[in-house]
Amino acid sequence: MKGPIKKILVYIDGSEASISAAMYAIAFAKTSGASLSALYVVNTRALNDLVKARIFLQTEEDEYHHDLEKDAERYLNHVKKLGEEKNIEIELLSLSGTVHREIKDEIKRGDFDLLVIGGISQIRSRRDEFFNETDRTLRSVTCPVLVVKDDDKVWDIFESL
Repeated sequence: MKGPIKKILVYIDGSEASISAAMYAIAFAKTSGASLSALYVVNTRALNDLVKARIFLQTEEDEYHHDLEKDAERYLNHVKKLGEEKNIEIELLSLSGTVHREIKDEIKRGDFDLLVIGGISQIRSRRDEFFNETDRTLRSVTCPVLVVKDDDKVWDIFESL
């Protein structure tokens, strides 16, 4: 393979934007010959905050954590099927923790050359800005980041492969 991008990591959070990012990452990997991994992070920081605020009891947190792990499995399997449609093998990764830290650590562990993420949602307040994990990831990772926008164009690119 030629070029600087040999390993791509796409972050999946279950949003429509992250699925578009996965479709674009699949197209990018197919045309560049790079390997592709998809990462879902169960946000345990948010769960812990809910317990501390007494919104959840500990038993409810455990139950909800289990549900989030099932969501991770479902979304990652969906991305895997998208890759199979285009004959692209995707390594599936599921972690738990603080989202931006887990992504940053995985980029180092896996020696990834590029992070692909879905479009960043509109920030409505300082609190939203502080807690927006995608934005925090964008600002903290050490590799190049590709932010995918324009879902219709991504769909056209994906379908044309």
